[in-house]
Amino acid sequence: MPSAAASFVTEMAMAHVPVLTQELLDLLDVRPDSRVVDCTFGAGGHAAAVAALLGPDGFLLACDQDPIAEDYYLPLKTDIACPSSFRLGNFADVLAELVGEGHTATHIYLDLGVSSMQLDTPERGFSYSYDAPLDMRMDTTQILTAADILNTWTEPDLAELFAKYGEERFSRRIGRAVAARRRLMPYSRTSELVDTIKGAIPTPARFGAGNPARRVFQALRIEVNDELNSLRRALPAAFALLKPGGVLAVISFHSLEDRIVKGFFAAKVQACTCPPGFPICVCGSQVQGDVLTHKAVTPGTRELETNPRSSSAKLRALRKL
Repeated sequence: MPSAAASFVTEMAMAHVPVLTQELLDLLDVRPDSRVVDCTFGAGGHAAAVAALLGPDGFLLACDQDPIAEDYYLPLKTDIACPSSFRLGNFADVLAELVGEGHTATHIYLDLGVSSMQLDTPERGFSYSYDAPLDMRMDTTQILTAADILNTWTEPDLAELFAKYGEERFSRRIGRAVAARRRLMPYSRTSELVDTIKGAIPTPARFGAGNPARRVFQALRIEVNDELNSLRRALPAAFALLKPGGVLAVISFHSLEDRIVKGFFAAKVQACTCPPGFPICVCGSQVQGDVLTHKAVTPGTRELETNPRSSSAKLRALRKL
């Protein structure tokens, strides 16, 4: 008869489908004695798959800035063969702490963006599919919420945010509509924002691919959680934490994240950063890594059919030399 922990993990796995799991495992090539850092534990889907490859001599460190993630970690901890621990915090901060404490890792991976655990909890306000408070905080202890941004930022700043982080082509119209609506009543609910967006964009755009609110919600979530700056801070810390021969893997879900990851990896495989006109190299840079994914790995047909949320996922991996 399965243990309560095993039953919990099975139930969790059914509710949360991690993306590109087998592809991630293939690139990481985890050994029984590997020391692995899961930077974005979430509901533990990837961690459970990785931990199954680890033995008593291995170690799994899980971290997440969402306090709820620890509730998923505790039963998993009792159901795996390897030692493990959990750290609550932003992955950039946790990685920097680990480096400062003198730790090392053989494998590190990040599954960026919002998790199904968060999307499917309506009261968190991440989804445009439910009417809920305009929250969007991954770290529920922080102060800034999506409603704060909508109610206090200037119209030009809102338009710039929607364009920059949401790549929303109607950003000015939406920024103008948000500013006009909040003069009547401050924003507090996701449905209020969805209605504003639908009313601001041209009629044909309401019936295009995907929900018309998707890009604005993405932009707000990124800003509320400072996601791109966290990623920029995390990548160098993760690389510093890796042992030579170790692997860093990142799953991203939009072009802004993927561009940062791709650029960081490219810099690690570049031998010289001097301008082309320099007669000799003065930078002293050396090749530090080997890209394992010269083209981003994306979900296959079967995964797309069973998990439509995986459609925008891209996986890249780098080995430290």
